[in-house]
Amino acid sequence: MKEVFVEMKKLTVSVLLLAFLVLALCGAASADPKDYKGKIGISLPTATHGYMGRVNWWVKKAIEDWKKKSPELEFLVVTADSVSKQAADIEDLMIKEIDALVCFPFDSSLTSVIEKVYDKGIYTVVLDRGTTKPVYDIYISNDDEGYTREGTKWIAEQLGGKGKLVIIEGIPCEINTIRVNTIKETAAKYGLEVLDSQPGMWNAEKALAVMENYLQKYPQIDAVYTADDDMMKGALQAYKESGRKDVKIFLGGAADKEILKMIMEGSNPLVRANVTYPPDCIATAIGLAVLGHNNQVLEGFYQKKLPVRIILAAELITKENAEQYYMEDELNFGK
Repeated sequence: MKEVFVEMKKLTVSVLLLAFLVLALCGAASADPKDYKGKIGISLPTATHGYMGRVNWWVKKAIEDWKKKSPELEFLVVTADSVSKQAADIEDLMIKEIDALVCFPFDSSLTSVIEKVYDKGIYTVVLDRGTTKPVYDIYISNDDEGYTREGTKWIAEQLGGKGKLVIIEGIPCEINTIRVNTIKETAAKYGLEVLDSQPGMWNAEKALAVMENYLQKYPQIDAVYTADDDMMKGALQAYKESGRKDVKIFLGGAADKEILKMIMEGSNPLVRANVTYPPDCIATAIGLAVLGHNNQVLEGFYQKKLPVRIILAAELITKENAEQYYMEDELNFGK
């Protein structure tokens, strides 16, 4: 397998440019986009929190942009609020004879149904939470290890290599395990003490409850790392209501525009940085499905095939560069 590490400098890069990801690296597609055809199935979780709301927004934007360039393309989008519903949705997409599948799985337990799609010869692009085995033509993801390593290293630098850290985790799954393990390993390397790590399920209210428990349990906390902006908002609220003054840093992640604005304006001294985890990764996945199904050979790409694994780089955001990542038009979930 070949891995391509793609550095994403701005969230404001156009979706079409993202869709032609490899084009940006090494050449041009061999056919005019107006000639692209096919029925593209897109399966993803329902937007129940901020990040997934942004993912759903990027799906709509990507489809709008592709339809302008490739009117013969057809897109079928299904969202699910459970693993069983998503599995049923994917089975239904196969019945509807899709030519390609883009799947953002609830978790890797969907591997068996995704394998059915792949074995049937349907071009398959999987992203983010992944599968337990390579049952896809392309896997594309943000860099969970780099994402949390960058964040933990920054926290350590801000605390001078000494401090007590609590972690609020996401939903138990492979990428959450990677994130938590990386935070713990990096914290140990740079002198931070990890007091506790509990799941907040990528949900603001649950993160608030976890933070309330931490505040009752630990008399001294120097930093809170949620690796997710939704959970950080909940943790911040709990801390504000507690009246405590000991925490010096809250770090989330994924560049929620409300948090970026906070960093740009310097309005909350506890929130001074973020790390990229672009939700428009799914727009790139849709573009790769279109290209792959249409058997595009990219000029200058000598392997004559799209990469099997693509990992988008994680970048530290501070006040100095936050404006580069701020996107006014992107969905602000719940508002």
